[in-house]
Amino acid sequence: MGHDTSDTQLRFQGLSTEYRPRRPEETVLYQPVAKNYRTFEGIAECEGKRVPRHVSQEFQAFLKCGILAHGFLRLSCTDCKEEKLVAFSCKKRGFCSSCGGRRMAESAAHLVDEVFPKVGIRQWVLSFPMPVRFILAKNPTIQAQCLTIVHRAITHFIRKKAKQKGFKARLHPGAVTLIQRFGGSLNLNVHYHMLFLEGGYYQTESSLEQGPKFWWIDPPTDAEIQVMVSTLAIRVIRCLKRNGYFQDDVEGALPEEEMSQEELFSGLQAASVQSKIALGERQGQRVRRLGSMGPSDFHSELKGPLCAMAAGFSLHAEVYCAPWERDKLEKLCRYIARPAVSEERLKQLPSGDIVLKLKTKYSDGTSHLLFSGLEFVEKLAALVPPPRIHLTRFFGCLAPHAKLRSLIVPKKEEPQTQANAASVETTEKSKRSKRRAWAELLARVFDIDVKKCSHCGGELKIIAAIIEVAAIRKILGHLGVPDKPPDIAPARLPTQLSFA
Repeated sequence: MGHDTSDTQLRFQGLSTEYRPRRPEETVLYQPVAKNYRTFEGIAECEGKRVPRHVSQEFQAFLKCGILAHGFLRLSCTDCKEEKLVAFSCKKRGFCSSCGGRRMAESAAHLVDEVFPKVGIRQWVLSFPMPVRFILAKNPTIQAQCLTIVHRAITHFIRKKAKQKGFKARLHPGAVTLIQRFGGSLNLNVHYHMLFLEGGYYQTESSLEQGPKFWWIDPPTDAEIQVMVSTLAIRVIRCLKRNGYFQDDVEGALPEEEMSQEELFSGLQAASVQSKIALGERQGQRVRRLGSMGPSDFHSELKGPLCAMAAGFSLHAEVYCAPWERDKLEKLCRYIARPAVSEERLKQLPSGDIVLKLKTKYSDGTSHLLFSGLEFVEKLAALVPPPRIHLTRFFGCLAPHAKLRSLIVPKKEEPQTQANAASVETTEKSKRSKRRAWAELLARVFDIDVKKCSHCGGELKIIAAIIEVAAIRKILGHLGVPDKPPDIAPARLPTQLSFA
């Protein structure tokens, strides 16, 4: 097997740059987790609480993600027989930056190629006050109810705008909503990114043979955005009150009945929403800040065109993609579907503390946040979404079972093969396969082709999946690559920690 043993990192040559399989054990994201996760679980047990199963599975899978010692695929070049190894990934959606990056690229490509028609697309971003964020994060049912309310309000607005231009038929708007659960400061911040068609489709008896047509609307105005956010605030609060929340004031503290629960995850989420620490020696205190110039605890106010606030709710609708701006639309989709943690903004100090660089400074001048290793793990745990919760929702004419969907979404290109039989076979395979190949996404997003051999440029094919420990150690030992997983630090004794 012709590998470069001088560098333990196995290499792929790309189209315009070199692709190197990551070494997660050396990243700022991996190291504090490996050192502090068991301590995090130990603290929970000492307090009579238990880490939720889905959170524990998320961390355990992350600690194995991308590690060759946990198993890998063998790839061989069809021409020169050169072999490469590719480690297995965790495929989780919590905080793994690698798997999150793949999901980001895959989601964006799917939306642009197979969902959004070539019409104008406007992004509507709705954010909530802290107490509402906590409720939406804890209660998927209520979150779905609120999302339906928001969608109906914007749909009604689009239909009203169409009537103002003289449209009289039944208009069918459509939207794709991506639910983000995180903020730029590693906090739990549930908010909606809604990509609405700038208008809607309609179909009359005379146009049945030609298919549905699209009716454009005028862009919203600042005054209309202000009215919309006020309307949404009233309706969402009304929905929450029907469910037993906020009988007095939504601007108050987090619901006491939720905060008083002994479940560990509730405390983690509540602390994350408020940018506080839930466990350890700094329990109840605010996240430490760097670069602060004043006592203010608030972010800079929302400013700019098509932006408005009401009762702690904020609405932003400035971003617009024209029909011919498909590249811009895909970049927007990648931004919305991005993973929660960007390793580029993380730095580990010699003391073991983690520094997070903020994308936008706070109004008080804060530019960075400081976490201990244990606090960092705590913040990651709060961001893990519950299982079986859909974070991408389709509405209106873009809904899965909408009658118009099949008539308006982009058509897939027919596979071009020499034989009809091969064409049919390829088509059937494409129908059965819903996921895009990672190699295809890398070539599309990063201009990297991992399927090409670095020696001769031939095509790499999968020849085996290595999962047996003995075989793993034998192959890795032959290559001079570490054949044992990285060490996971044991839990520190309770006497080493102070509990508030």
